[in-house]
Amino acid sequence: MTDKLSVAIAAGGTAGHVNPALALAVELAARGHTVRFCGETRRLEGKLVPQAGFDFFPVHVTGFDRARPWTLATALAHLAHEERRLAAAFRADPALAPDVAVGFGAYVELPLMRAAARLKIPVVLHEQNSVPGLANKQSAKSASLIAIAQPDVRAVFERHAGARTRIEFTGNPVRRSVLAGDRARGRDALGIPQDATVLLVFGGSLGAHHINQRMCELKDALLGIDGLHVVHSTGAEDFEATRDALALSEAEATRYHVQPYIEDMGDMLAAADLVLSRSGASSVAEIAALAVPAVLVPYPLATADHQTTNARFLVDAGAATMFPDAQIDDEAFSSSLLELLRDGARREQMREAARGLAQDKAAVRLADAIEGLRS
Repeated sequence: MTDKLSVAIAAGGTAGHVNPALALAVELAARGHTVRFCGETRRLEGKLVPQAGFDFFPVHVTGFDRARPWTLATALAHLAHEERRLAAAFRADPALAPDVAVGFGAYVELPLMRAAARLKIPVVLHEQNSVPGLANKQSAKSASLIAIAQPDVRAVFERHAGARTRIEFTGNPVRRSVLAGDRARGRDALGIPQDATVLLVFGGSLGAHHINQRMCELKDALLGIDGLHVVHSTGAEDFEATRDALALSEAEATRYHVQPYIEDMGDMLAAADLVLSRSGASSVAEIAALAVPAVLVPYPLATADHQTTNARFLVDAGAATMFPDAQIDDEAFSSSLLELLRDGARREQMREAARGLAQDKAAVRLADAIEGLRS
């Protein structure tokens, strides 16, 4: 029986950092461990963490803008101040001091990671992407454990980690609300027949304008497939332009469901027979966790082209196909997409390949690895 732990988690800035951290927190709390977050009250974590019911210790840091070199001094001053403040708080109140500190890669993790290292508290890092961020690389040497979601990132951390750091593949934790997605419920929400073939299209926060444009061009070909329904999430900024370009007739709108965003990603992924999307870390994790066959179009301006490497995780497993953004206007893209929508046997092979990745167990594996630090 593992002793109950007090775990401090730092994650912030974007949903790609915060949601995997919350997925871990829920798993740890379900095992009886105490979880507290550190983060910025004015950013996404300041909203999502309290909503999820976890204690929140505010820290204030400022990032370094390479285009404005003078911001480095301010950033370092804030970082040092918050590190000292956390260390003092942990020393003054043993109940506040964690047994383990976990960082999810954003700059906001640095005060917690450094305060923990100073106080000899075990440090765990989780890297969601195939290209690690600066914060995780800076914290790697003091980490007891680095958990990775993409196999290719291991080699990078081997160059930055300490001599006693363990690097372990866990996958990227996915929210229980997504894992609980229900195929019938997702289809019923949009009035889609249970025996229909469903293509789910979404772009993620880094932009889907090109995908939206291409879908408008392919509308007639897609709706020419008997029994096909399209669920197309355009993103809020591109919704009106995409809706107008689609110019759906009343009859077409019964099979082509265009909306600005997806209310319940778990149910819609469960309802889908094929996904067309970008390949951000969270999207790849959720697609794999729900074992949905995918056509991935990496965002071309992602740092170090990390979305392409993210996509290869599914492509190499046989769970997805991939097209560079510059090629989705080509005939090869449309032919491949339409063929997959007609080929249920191939999609089932891809679904089985995705199941083999066991991405739905990522939060469990990460929680097990954290508990293992005490054994």
